[in-house]
Amino acid sequence: MFELDGKVALVTGGYSHLGRSLARGLAEAGATVIVGGRNERKFREVFETDEIMFEKLDIASTESIRKAFGRVSKKHGRIDILVNNAVYFDGNSPEKMNDQEWSAGVDGTLGSVFRCLREVIPYMKKTGSGSIINISSMYGMVSPDFRIYDDCPQFLNPPHYGAAKAGVIQLTKYYAVFLAKYSIRVNCLTPGPFPSKNVQKNKTFIKELAGKNPLGRIGRPDELKGPVVFLASNASSYVTGQNIVVDGGWTIW
Repeated sequence: MFELDGKVALVTGGYSHLGRSLARGLAEAGATVIVGGRNERKFREVFETDEIMFEKLDIASTESIRKAFGRVSKKHGRIDILVNNAVYFDGNSPEKMNDQEWSAGVDGTLGSVFRCLREVIPYMKKTGSGSIINISSMYGMVSPDFRIYDDCPQFLNPPHYGAAKAGVIQLTKYYAVFLAKYSIRVNCLTPGPFPSKNVQKNKTFIKELAGKNPLGRIGRPDELKGPVVFLASNASSYVTGQNIVVDGGWTIW
């Protein structure tokens, strides 16, 4: 039910903090996994010993996305699973963010998902099935608790990121309905507090995050493997348009 043997999965930004667990989870379930990204050096550093492949892909460019998907399809014959994980944004001040930072952040978080989703449709329609998994964020569902950032303003989640991630959840619902007639499922996976290793060096901030969470701790990236495999596999064959929240309970209070 959870096996992905014979499936081809493409994960954008798969060498990032959370992306690497998403990619490895799919590979461990049997999928052929291709990581799409701009930096092959970073990819090699992360997946040096893994049987995971790299494809040059810039989510800011429709042309780059289109060409990358074409190469993957030509080489592997199909694209069964797309995980829209990559983002780009700049700026984090709610008061001093300029128009350019706002626009770039919305495009890099929401526009990029739209471009990748749109460009994969022909390949999934060709095979008559597919699973698209968009990665959102707890801050696409709730506002940050600004009190936990008082002593660590550098970690504050920016306004364009949360607004765009909320858009990702709605985009998921829209395309889930639109693509249902082609047996293409579209779902959303929403992580909660999974701070990077660099952020985890700040023990005071991590204590604040953990204290805000019902389970009393931050998330481990490997805890996303199960949910992404579920959404990619036949185990979720009757699930579409849903937002699976993996946040230790953060958004329930």
